[in-house]
Amino acid sequence: MINELFDTIVERKKNLPEGSYTTSLYQMGEDEILKKVGEESVEVIIAAKSQGNARLVEEIADLTYHTLVLLAERGLTPADIAAELEKRKK
Repeated sequence: MINELFDTIVERKKNLPEGSYTTSLYQMGEDEILKKVGEESVEVIIAAKSQGNARLVEEIADLTYHTLVLLAERGLTPADIAAELEKRKK
């Protein structure tokens, strides 16, 4: 699912279809993408502290999406993250 979502994000970055939220993020630039990653990070913390597991899952999904958008913006992929995690495995 993550790779499928990432492929969609990359396709939207390449083609910039009108009406796409992903397109709007890319058009606003990296600073806006970073802002969204920050906002979603805070929302994950708030959900974990006081809003229950269902809300936490929703917020982690939002954070994951925005993180994938940031990866694509930087020319990185989920495989880069997997490789880093593999290096850390003991």
